[in-house]
Amino acid sequence: MSERIVVTAPTGHVGSRVVQLLLQAGARPTLLVRDPGRLDPAVRAAADVRQGDLTDPAFVREAAAGAEAAFWLDVTPHTADDPVKESAALGEVFAAAASEVGRNVFLSSGGAELRTGAGHIDGLGRIEEMLDATGATVTHLRCGYFFTNLLADVDGLRQGVLAAARDREEPMAWVDPRDIGEVAAARLLARNWSGRVVQGVHGPEDLTYSQVAGVLTEVLGRPVTYHRLSDDDVRTALRGAGLGEGAVEGIVGMTAGTRDLRPDPPRTALTTTPTTLGEWAHRVLRPLME
Repeated sequence: MSERIVVTAPTGHVGSRVVQLLLQAGARPTLLVRDPGRLDPAVRAAADVRQGDLTDPAFVREAAAGAEAAFWLDVTPHTADDPVKESAALGEVFAAAASEVGRNVFLSSGGAELRTGAGHIDGLGRIEEMLDATGATVTHLRCGYFFTNLLADVDGLRQGVLAAARDREEPMAWVDPRDIGEVAAARLLARNWSGRVVQGVHGPEDLTYSQVAGVLTEVLGRPVTYHRLSDDDVRTALRGAGLGEGAVEGIVGMTAGTRDLRPDPPRTALTTTPTTLGEWAHRVLRPLME
């Protein structure tokens, strides 16, 4: 009989890849989902689907009780009025359930190790602390910047503009969420680890925004120029979109608080994943431009 493995957020960029690999490995995962209709029918047929809200402690604890492994992902939106507080509340739910799970894998982020001063990432730091406090076996995956974040401004890229609030020559880790899913699935399936593990997931190389613009120019076949925004530019845009101050500072802080961050853990062969930005852009971004 295969192990019971619980997966939260199974329809997202990372969770869907986790589910696919678990199925291919012969597991029948237990999927915690608010709307089962978002799952592919073939996935629904091959998995145990539990419908409910991750903010409901009774639902999550009952669904995860006795599982050999669980994948935990913070679903708090960056647009929440107080995203750090809401993430911490979800962390309490996860921690209560994780204490009854054999192996836990939590999707964290670079910057979570700072614990404070990094906007909404501080919420992930709090969840790490809550999971650690249970004494459960847990791996925290501290990931780089998702390639898919570029999808937030496809219209700008169509106009040849890549805008962000970082120095154009500041390198940082960029990673394909599918690769994160593969690392997470490998951890969930592996049985030879215990205690507390912190594992980086850093993509194939660190990139500057200048380099990212160059890659996108080549892949998209049109000039893409990087435009440096100030933190106040971002604040103004977010307020104009109707976000409250808690959400605004949570989003701004994720960049402002992690400038020149030295990843913990640092890049090694263990943290380096294969998919390049060019490969991802050919597969995902270029079709959106045609």
